[in-house]
Amino acid sequence: MISLSNLTKYYGDQVLFEGVSLQFNRGDRYGIVGANGCGKSTLLRILTGEESASDGDLSIPKRAVLGVLKQDHFQYENDRILDVVMMGNAGLWEAMAEKERILADAENHFDGDRYAELEDLIVQGNGYGLESRAGEILEGLGIATSVHEQSLSTLSGGFKLRVLLAQVLASEPDALLLDEPTNHLDIFSIRWLEQFLLNYKGVALLISHDHRFLDTVATTIVDVDYSTIKAYPGNYAHFVRAKREERERREAEIAKREGVIADHKAFVERFRAKASKARQAQSKLKAIDRIDIEPLPESSRRYPRFRFEQKRPSGKQVVEFKNICKSYDEKVVLEDINLTIQRGDRVAIIGPNGIGKSTLLKVMMGEVEPDSGSVEWGYETHLGYVAQDHKEQLGARRQNLDDWLAQFCPAQSIGFVKGHLAAVLFSGDESKKKVESLSGGEAARLMFARQSVEKPNVLVLDEPTNHLDLEAIEALVKAVREYEGTLIFVSHDRWFVNELASRIVEITPDGVKDFSGSYDEYLSRAGEDHLNAREVLRRARESKRAARGETKGTSIEKPGRKAKA
Repeated sequence: MISLSNLTKYYGDQVLFEGVSLQFNRGDRYGIVGANGCGKSTLLRILTGEESASDGDLSIPKRAVLGVLKQDHFQYENDRILDVVMMGNAGLWEAMAEKERILADAENHFDGDRYAELEDLIVQGNGYGLESRAGEILEGLGIATSVHEQSLSTLSGGFKLRVLLAQVLASEPDALLLDEPTNHLDIFSIRWLEQFLLNYKGVALLISHDHRFLDTVATTIVDVDYSTIKAYPGNYAHFVRAKREERERREAEIAKREGVIADHKAFVERFRAKASKARQAQSKLKAIDRIDIEPLPESSRRYPRFRFEQKRPSGKQVVEFKNICKSYDEKVVLEDINLTIQRGDRVAIIGPNGIGKSTLLKVMMGEVEPDSGSVEWGYETHLGYVAQDHKEQLGARRQNLDDWLAQFCPAQSIGFVKGHLAAVLFSGDESKKKVESLSGGEAARLMFARQSVEKPNVLVLDEPTNHLDLEAIEALVKAVREYEGTLIFVSHDRWFVNELASRIVEITPDGVKDFSGSYDEYLSRAGEDHLNAREVLRRARESKRAARGETKGTSIEKPGRKAKA
């Protein structure tokens, strides 16, 4: 459906990719991967016409409808949430709006012919089911029915972006072009989006740093690296294996050719002076000239070297939550939370957005005061905290990176500081950058450098993968696996959770579920249906009705029973 021929893009002397020829076919889902800044988003902007290629050809059918996730929600602030989603299907929406205008002016003038045309358009496009479909998509993305009639301005930024994603999905496009669609989604909404995409009949191009999302959804991985773009059939796991094996084959071939050259050179050196061997030596020299060794290009991927150590172990009991309750105005966020975490635990806190996961971490860290209950830290606990929003933690943003990191290890030399910055990819003059100029991914790497020098025995991480690329996520997993302290984290990245967690604490509308084991083991015990967004919302509504006494003849179990320590 979409074809690229010898496509090239460069900015000045920097070549992002060149000579790219690819075909994107209907019914396939393409996961686009590569290092930050390699050109993934640029490729999507070229496909949508927002940017021009430097050279080459792009072919897209004239009547093809492209579904593109926009980030600008301000133009819809005063519109009803359902209307914003239905606007995604522009043809149907305009037909329905015009029909309403004709009816509103019917007393003065009624254009029967135009009304009939519009009615046919609406019926043919199933326009009378458009609002119902919009509502289903919103619920699937975790936006409850109770707010669908409200204006978009009533939602937080993350939920506004979910509405814009719903708008794209409701447009029924021929091609979906989504840049990081799982950002701002929780585990439940990501699972729903996966099912939507698996049933999608068009062509989907998806930039994502979520391993499991790519493994579940992608039929082909499109790799932006080595100043080109190459397609690998299969999901992300297949791609990683295929690319590694391809690199190893090329390295082995180079090594083999270098070995032949070394043998020829040794022969020449040994027998150069012998007249009887002169002809053979000359032949060997010609053979060396004929052997072509093309050097392997350098990958644009860069892996940071995170390292976390603890100064000394904590006491056996790390932290205990006792009857924690927290509300914001009328909204109850945490209710009667009881939880004990022991030394060496690796606890993943999961649950739908808005359920109170980040609030629980903030209460734990003393950043938010609970309405009631207490948090008791154990003996010799030294905390390392990386918040979801790094701005407040970064502090004096006019500082350069050397000065910022040095304040957390004042007894150490500047060489020590620069070494730790270089490990997280701030080498040379990059350490003179101002904190305020950092991207989200750079700020996250700097925060992990701080944990490296402070050496906490309890690491508390709130959505640590949000701004990281795939390489940094893999490096973080490796470092945390080797960390001997206690880990407490919130994440919507299921691969990350499954790689690290030995204990799953799920916060639900019905209370806390505490499970000892990996995420996959928890899923096999809990069943996949607990990830169904509709089921979560249904249980939440039933729970609220029960709390108001609307469910009769049923004994209600108090949420937040004391979890197993």
